[in-house]
Amino acid sequence: MGKDKNWRWGVILDAGSSGTRLHIYRWKDPEKALEDASPEELASLPKITTKKKWTKKIRPGISTFGEKAGVVGEDYLKELIDHALDIIPADKIHDTPIFLMATAGMRLLPQVQQNAITGAVCSYLRKNTKFSLPDCDLHIQVIPGETEGLYGWIASNYLLGGFDHPEQHAHGKGHHTYGFLDMGGASAQIAFAPNSTEAEKHANDLKLLRLRTLDGSPAEYKVFTTTWLGFGVNRAREAYVQSLKELYTTSDARELPDPCLPKGLRMSLDGTTLSKPKKGETSLVGTGAFEECLKKTYPLLGKDKPCADDPCLINGQHVPAIDFDVNHFVGVSEYWHTTHGVFGGKDDEAYDFTTYQKRVKDFCSRDWNSIEPSLDTNKKKFAVKDAQEACFKASWLINMLHEGIGVPRIGVEELPEPGLNASKGAIEKAKQKGFLDPFHPVDKIDGIEVSWTLGKMVLYAAGQVPPKTGDDRYPVGFGTNIPSAGATALPPDFQYAGSTWTPLSGGSSHNGSPHHPVVNGTEDGSDWDLDAENLLGKTKAKTTRGLLIVFLIFVVLLFFFRKKDRRMRFYGRVNNLFHKPRRSGRFGKVSSSAHSSGPLSSLKNKLFGRRSSSGSYERVLEEGGADEFELNDSHFRNSSASSYFDHNNDLNGFYSDSSDSSSSGGGRSKLGITSGLATPKLNVDSRFADLGGGNGLSTPGGSALDRAGLVVRTDSRERLGLTPTTTTMSLQGRRSRAGSPTRLKSPMMSPLQG
Repeated sequence: MGKDKNWRWGVILDAGSSGTRLHIYRWKDPEKALEDASPEELASLPKITTKKKWTKKIRPGISTFGEKAGVVGEDYLKELIDHALDIIPADKIHDTPIFLMATAGMRLLPQVQQNAITGAVCSYLRKNTKFSLPDCDLHIQVIPGETEGLYGWIASNYLLGGFDHPEQHAHGKGHHTYGFLDMGGASAQIAFAPNSTEAEKHANDLKLLRLRTLDGSPAEYKVFTTTWLGFGVNRAREAYVQSLKELYTTSDARELPDPCLPKGLRMSLDGTTLSKPKKGETSLVGTGAFEECLKKTYPLLGKDKPCADDPCLINGQHVPAIDFDVNHFVGVSEYWHTTHGVFGGKDDEAYDFTTYQKRVKDFCSRDWNSIEPSLDTNKKKFAVKDAQEACFKASWLINMLHEGIGVPRIGVEELPEPGLNASKGAIEKAKQKGFLDPFHPVDKIDGIEVSWTLGKMVLYAAGQVPPKTGDDRYPVGFGTNIPSAGATALPPDFQYAGSTWTPLSGGSSHNGSPHHPVVNGTEDGSDWDLDAENLLGKTKAKTTRGLLIVFLIFVVLLFFFRKKDRRMRFYGRVNNLFHKPRRSGRFGKVSSSAHSSGPLSSLKNKLFGRRSSSGSYERVLEEGGADEFELNDSHFRNSSASSYFDHNNDLNGFYSDSSDSSSSGGGRSKLGITSGLATPKLNVDSRFADLGGGNGLSTPGGSALDRAGLVVRTDSRERLGLTPTTTTMSLQGRRSRAGSPTRLKSPMMSPLQG
């Protein structure tokens, strides 16, 4: 068990018309996320992350396997599945849900072929992987365009902060969410929350969406979403070419002029580049007339088709009136690539219609022979194909965006009348609100790609959060909005998130849906694994703290049970580590011992031992100046007793006794060599003279009262273990317990005469 146990993973395969893309997402387990969540995070949806290397795309679209569904797994999906297995930890695979959701490309296939492909995919995944796949109908499906649009709406608002920080995205009239526009190869989607007036008027046309924040509170939204099948760029291009064929059907010409191709570019009707016309085949020849291209693509919008449920936008399909005063849209997929691809502008933060249209006109009017050499085919595999299709895509986007959906060309044209999906005050409001333009193409937000797949995973992760009510009266999911239904009533087509939640206190899992995840015939045990790891982690933490407390108590008891002198010695050494050396005497000079026995020196001695090879005394400094001590004016009785410690031989804060004077046979005593005052030296009885060398003991004659009239501090014979019968050998290697060296006179006093 490791840190990976705190994370949940999810895999989604976006099976589009031109290819299938793998998306891997990760989020923290709700129970772990709740442990250190801030109040702001508690009121937010679970935080989901992904990385660029967690995505992978293969071509062509899965719909190409309509007649060979049996090999779709091994020949097509295996590459993506292997990539996912390389990313997700092995011990988390069984707990990771996998989804394959097909969009417009599969929608165009007959139902029999759709079923064959989805069935083959489910069988392959169950046989060759251990991903969580409890219900094939829920996890492997061809999703309606409305569902794709709703997922995209969730993803956009999740990344932009419309859910978590409504006060920062107030567009007016109590509106704080963003609209969503998506265009692929075969279809286009729109999703938005109408203003309050339109929402009430068209309540039956809306979707009820229910999410759940990290603190377990339900969050409901009423969203309109629809799709235009056949209005993606590839399908629109096919319809456009067919219109050219019909336009020139009475002509015998084999070359059809195409204003939506760069000047001089020759292509077949199916999109293959031709260097010269093929005999007996009709080809397209580019004229580079962009204004004419706009006119020829406009009829494809179907604006003239009857509208059964007013108002309508495109192809006679009903859409509630869009109030661009509060409805601000983000556009993804082709809305981004067509505005920021071939025509540059990747650094543009906003969509500027005037600038964009000028770039398109300049590019499309150029001769193809001048465009092709400038393309960087090394960096972009499909650079040539993108450049060939760029002019048509641009004209289709402009018509869809401004003529079809009705997004105003801010500052360029008059806005439509009220009731026709635009507001007269859009220009003024947009200026006041800065970045809040009616349309804004995006690719990534905070480094995360805006994809409808993220919306599906947000829904799934929110379903794992334990509800505040402790039951499933407000399940996470979506369905048809029923205005007359009660707050807890669910529409008959309500689609659950498919995830489970576990009470924080432990217990059985719930998910509020009839599909309870089962892995290999048993219920998913990941929550039990997490609980076990949490319990183990807490036990380890408590055990560590307990051992530390016991150890500290043992150290304290050991300290107090030691002898008093050892306790004081230990205290003194510790004290020396944290205190500066004391200054001696009234002259403010630091004694030689202070220089060598500071904190660093003490630490050095403890680590490496003392360097002196002879017996040593620890210096004991006493408080007070020289005038506080009255010295007798007498001579030392024995000149050999006048050996003093030399200041220059002071090492590591210790003095060594010298026996040079006794061996030399006489001489004057050394006076006043060191500064400061030291305690008198211990005089040991002459019978122990042979023990002086090498043990720090000197043996001058006289008593402890003979030295300059001062009483010498000394230990008793019993303390020292010295008795009249002690032999010389029995004292070898013993260290003296005597007091500190002889106190010297103040430098201000005159030397004594011998």
